[in-house]
Amino acid sequence: MKQFEWVEVHSASQASTLASATVAGAMTTHSGRLGDDGAAVIKAGGIDLLDLMKGGLIVPKRLVSLRRVDGLNRIVQEEDGTLRVGSIVTLAQIAEHAPIRERYTALANAVEQSASPQIRHVATLGGNLLQRPRCWYFRSSHYQCARKGGETCFAFAGENQYHAIFDHQGCAIVHPSTAATALVALEARVELESAGGKKREMRLEDFFLLPTTDVHRENDLKPGEVLTSILLPPASPMARSIHLKQAEKDSFDWPIADVAVRLELRQSGVCEKASIILGAAAPVPHRAREAEAAVIGQRVSEQMAKAAGRAALAGAAPLTKNAYKLPIFETLVRRAILAVAGRA
Repeated sequence: MKQFEWVEVHSASQASTLASATVAGAMTTHSGRLGDDGAAVIKAGGIDLLDLMKGGLIVPKRLVSLRRVDGLNRIVQEEDGTLRVGSIVTLAQIAEHAPIRERYTALANAVEQSASPQIRHVATLGGNLLQRPRCWYFRSSHYQCARKGGETCFAFAGENQYHAIFDHQGCAIVHPSTAATALVALEARVELESAGGKKREMRLEDFFLLPTTDVHRENDLKPGEVLTSILLPPASPMARSIHLKQAEKDSFDWPIADVAVRLELRQSGVCEKASIILGAAAPVPHRAREAEAAVIGQRVSEQMAKAAGRAALAGAAPLTKNAYKLPIFETLVRRAILAVAGRA
């Protein structure tokens, strides 16, 4: 790892001024040379960023740390009931937060199963959402893949057992954030701040980008912008949510499939509103619209949950080595719907 300058700032606006590139922008090259030794990038928890630096995939000259920016490490309920989670709140803080566990259960489920206890006490929610793909071709300095500015996605003809089964035109990564799966199901929004305190807000689901929109980046973060907050809408008393994960190992392993389900159920047990999101399935958290349609207006039952599980696979296009994911997702969707209804 090369030497770099370390800067601590006290406001998001100051960080915006000092940062010259996003991590994705600093890693993209069309010359075959990895990294960008002239970049100044923002650091939150730093778990993923330091991994990329150790691998020589990014060579920044400056890291701009957010750890002393006031307010970004807090969880605050606003007057209208919105829960504002600062971007450098750690995964451990979220997992232990009683209101999140009660009202936004899918998020608590997702983060308490992420990584190891030690990493959860350092890794931040903002960093988790902005981490780069875990594809081994992307992470290898020996492959100049399409996401790094090359011309080829090597996963299509290579080892693709952990790759996407939906929406993989041009690049077969799966989105790396498990928390994102839950947050999209919970209809979260993100707040972004640039120099001069200028802010913009958008749905988290719209923040993520498919390869057909931009093959070089996973989200709409612009150079000079800081992700400052994740906003969770006021919790409906009718709503229940859950996140389920399937991995090869029980302990802090990356999911091969994960599912977040949020249902709003009437007293009769009929579903009024549904969000069914698949993680480790596509380059962005994948909304299973056909599964949602199979649930809405129906009374939750074993038969209905099975039908929704089958419907969740609509449009799937597995690669040569990952069709095994299909029955796993079908089962997780069924189990999640029944589990949520059991909490109602």
